[in-house]
Amino acid sequence: MLEALKADPAIQSLVWEHARLSAISDPAAAPAAGASDTKVVTRFAPSPTGFLHIGGARTALFNWLYARHHGGEFLLRIEDTDRARSTQPAIDAIVTSLRWLELDWDGTEVYQSQRADRHAQVAHTMVEHGHAYRCYLTQDELAAMRAEADAAKKPLRVRSPYRDADTSAETRPFVVRLKAPLDGATTIEDKVQGSVTVQNAELDDLVLLRSDGTPTYMLAVVVDDHDMGVTHVIRGDDHLNNAFRQLPIIRAMHAIEGGWPDPVYAHIPLIHGSDGAKLSKRHGAVGVEYYRDELGVLPEALDNYLLRLGWGHGDDELISRDQAIEWFDLDGVGKSPSRFDLKKLENLNGQYIRQADDARLAALITPQLGFEPTDAQADILRRSMASLKPRAANLNELAAGTAFLFHVRPVEMHAEATALLSPDARALLARLHVALDATESWDTETLEAAVRQVAEDAGVKLGQVAQPLRAALTGRKTSPGIFDVLDLLGRDESLGRIADQMAA
Repeated sequence: MLEALKADPAIQSLVWEHARLSAISDPAAAPAAGASDTKVVTRFAPSPTGFLHIGGARTALFNWLYARHHGGEFLLRIEDTDRARSTQPAIDAIVTSLRWLELDWDGTEVYQSQRADRHAQVAHTMVEHGHAYRCYLTQDELAAMRAEADAAKKPLRVRSPYRDADTSAETRPFVVRLKAPLDGATTIEDKVQGSVTVQNAELDDLVLLRSDGTPTYMLAVVVDDHDMGVTHVIRGDDHLNNAFRQLPIIRAMHAIEGGWPDPVYAHIPLIHGSDGAKLSKRHGAVGVEYYRDELGVLPEALDNYLLRLGWGHGDDELISRDQAIEWFDLDGVGKSPSRFDLKKLENLNGQYIRQADDARLAALITPQLGFEPTDAQADILRRSMASLKPRAANLNELAAGTAFLFHVRPVEMHAEATALLSPDARALLARLHVALDATESWDTETLEAAVRQVAEDAGVKLGQVAQPLRAALTGRKTSPGIFDVLDLLGRDESLGRIADQMAA
């Protein structure tokens, strides 16, 4: 019977949870954050009020790489406590974007909104042990405090008269506030920013629970990070001030029950536009799906570009996923804001396209064809990648470059292509038709020899033959190498397109 219970996954889960909670309640069983024998656990915690933007994607990447580099875990938490603004489409977009970037997380994602009871439990525990208190300040009283602070040109620091008062007889609505330290200073040894100190007098008694009993962001983040076992908090440096407000909560709970070590903090500088201004939509502050769907960027190219935004490894530009995992550490993250440059991303994307597998590229651009290709057309598409991808900076250009392969005869001519088809050029097309029709094999080497021979016999340069031939075959002035075009189209289609323009 006992062995059967042990084999039950539900029982195993309960045993694991008991062991984890036991470690939390026993200070000796929970090593300090950053200790060498502690498994690294990082997290990405987006708010699902919109798309996954570039800054969030880079934060997720840095957390993922740090965890993988140290053999730890990378967790995902959806911070959906703002129920009015959080949406399921936004959650779906974030999850889809992370998967597209191949940033897999360990376990299942945690939804912060489902943990409100646990957050409230911690707040009430802090009240019971004197680290938080019930505050009955009204909105009018708070407004008066704010006006006084504004008049003195000072930031509002709430110091409630209820902090040390006996409120046992009060029946009015209240919020729960933290008893922030009043004296001394708090120092964070940040892995990116270095040693940062804030005087405790600068901190206020922040609200932990609102008057309706719901937890605030500051409380929920601390509790969730602890319960998820997060050891390293890697996030944007716009959250650095939050660290000083969250540490008193952590330390209060550690004093109450032990096992709440300070996390290791690493606050990453934000991303600016190429002009040094705050990143906005005009710089590229749009969702990750925009780069995928509208700009035709490969995920590995975006990963590589985001990695190099604020982190470096010598002069290396193209960094594989395996290299990134091997090399990444927080000491390589700079303190200055990095600048987002769309042209550099496009250049990097072009390099990745040139390295990409032809079959994969063909599959990626197939949805842009507008029709379901036959097996023969799919084969032509795949074979065309070798000659098309050196010219493409993105998947959209690559897809556009394949259009000539599937034209219906007679090929529609662009004006610039028609201009190349003078009477003399059409006469050359007639010569080409005869020469190409006479070839025994249809490969680039044989085709090149035949076209060159026509140019030589006509006493003209190769370009004077290749230009009208390109126009007849593709309807455009530019295309991949003309011999590749002939080879891809095949004998019958090529000769048919040339014949269509010989006497047009």
